[in-house]
Amino acid sequence: MAGHSQFKNIMHKKGKQDKIRSKIFSKLAREITVAAKMGMPDPAMNPRLRLAVLAARAENMPKDNIQRAISKASGGEGENYDEIRYEGYGPGGTALIVEVMTDNRNRTASDVRSAFTKAGGNMAETGAVSFMFDRVGVVEFDGDKASADAMLEAAIEAGADDVVSGQDGHEVYCEQSALNDVSKALEARFGEPRKSKLIWRPQNTISVDDEAGEKLMGLIEKLEDHDDVQNVYSNFEISEALAARLSA
Repeated sequence: MAGHSQFKNIMHKKGKQDKIRSKIFSKLAREITVAAKMGMPDPAMNPRLRLAVLAARAENMPKDNIQRAISKASGGEGENYDEIRYEGYGPGGTALIVEVMTDNRNRTASDVRSAFTKAGGNMAETGAVSFMFDRVGVVEFDGDKASADAMLEAAIEAGADDVVSGQDGHEVYCEQSALNDVSKALEARFGEPRKSKLIWRPQNTISVDDEAGEKLMGLIEKLEDHDDVQNVYSNFEISEALAARLSA
């Protein structure tokens, strides 16, 4: 396992998932409101909103919170957020993509740059590292939803490009333009997925030593903890020994 999923597993084992969860509802609500403002306030008619609502349900966000976020957009309430992508290099020569929604570009840019600098990394121009990633859709299911063969068969029928099945479940990858259709087809067969969203998938991963890996994990944690940061993607791979130590 490499990259961001490795980070998530470490945070979960470390008991920090609750800390992340304390902020995740507000980030999900922000995405729902922005998605609803950009199109119809009906998830059935607005693919981005549908995916945002699915993500919220996967995190057990209360229905009232979801509806309140949609209503904010319908009523013209709330702040106007800019969607920005920052790119940079982290410890060990790793590449990072940071997606944010902010109502204050200067503040957020300064905070993200500071996080990179303190970790021994540096910000780069937009496009400097994203060419090392593919922009794709991913639909995830728990392992007990289907066998690897059944998921692969269903994914191919739905128009997906790749399936990765393992002890953590199933990850179905597809072209970004096909995400809504693939997600709907698989949902009809296996129920609601635990995740359905657009991501930056690294084309290759970089193995980093334990010293750089520890700094990198600290950088990702600091970025994820920022209120304006929606997603962080990287192309790292750390040793199982370091992963176990950080999880302790």
